[in-house]
Amino acid sequence: MGLREVFEKNPNRRYIMFGGKGGLGKTTFSAATAFWLASQGKKVLVFSVDPQASLTDIFQKDIFGKGPVKIKENLFAQEIDADSHIKEYQGQIRQKIISMYGLPQVPEEIEHYIQAASAEPAMEESAIFDAVVDVVVQGDYDFYIYDLVPLGHALYYLSMAKVYDEWINKVTKLREEMREYEEMVSRLKREKKTEQDQILEELLYIKGRINASSAILTDKAKTAFFFVVTPEDMIIVDTAKAAKLFAQFDVPIGGYVVNRVIPRRLLEEKIPDYLRHRIEMQERHLGTIKTTLGNQVLASVPELERDVTGLAMIEKLAGIMYG
Repeated sequence: MGLREVFEKNPNRRYIMFGGKGGLGKTTFSAATAFWLASQGKKVLVFSVDPQASLTDIFQKDIFGKGPVKIKENLFAQEIDADSHIKEYQGQIRQKIISMYGLPQVPEEIEHYIQAASAEPAMEESAIFDAVVDVVVQGDYDFYIYDLVPLGHALYYLSMAKVYDEWINKVTKLREEMREYEEMVSRLKREKKTEQDQILEELLYIKGRINASSAILTDKAKTAFFFVVTPEDMIIVDTAKAAKLFAQFDVPIGGYVVNRVIPRRLLEEKIPDYLRHRIEMQERHLGTIKTTLGNQVLASVPELERDVTGLAMIEKLAGIMYG
């Protein structure tokens, strides 16, 4: 079964993720898949959560930090600007502090804390993860194509949903245990709502968003994750390990796409020895891929004559993958 048949036989799949080690072609495959689906009359968003992603370069259009940008009929692309989301998050925290405690402005010592917390490395990942949740739960498109960060970071993002959920469950339980006491005090003071109730509502709101996102990403009927692999020994080994880890997070693995295969017919021509040796090496690794992955390999893409940039090359790649 090829990629086209997989899409045709699973019409309810709306969330498509391409992942793999950095530099294997995840972004180009994401763009080509989005292009093909849009050409079928589907409204598609191809969405990058990789700060180093190159959708801007591939589509030859400035899309970074601009929200969904129309590329062509039915096709939209988006690259996340983590810094802007961090600033937006800071503003929300300030406003909640001012509203909750009735302050004219955020105290200086708290402002220092907000700035320091925002400088933490995890803040960028959290901001991007939150942006992903925003996109997933809105449901404005027929298809969402996710160009994920390299495997290690992708696993981190997927694990964040469970980590956040467990943390919020513990905090929420403590808040609920305190609720009856706070409500009693609130009634005595004739207040409509306690500060703790507002905090609990915020926690439950976050929990709901995370659960909605997690449910989508692990829904076998709606979601599929495709690994990009090249015929190289370490890539094959690392991909196999990653597939096992992804399975632990209940991510539905749709199959594998092999990229950068040098055409074997070149062996019949006069070519440099290094190229001949590389083709022979790939042949061995392609044998390993066939043995280990078998019918899970859905497409084999040859080494192209130039980089995939611009709609003409994207259309050509889409034809190879889905034609």
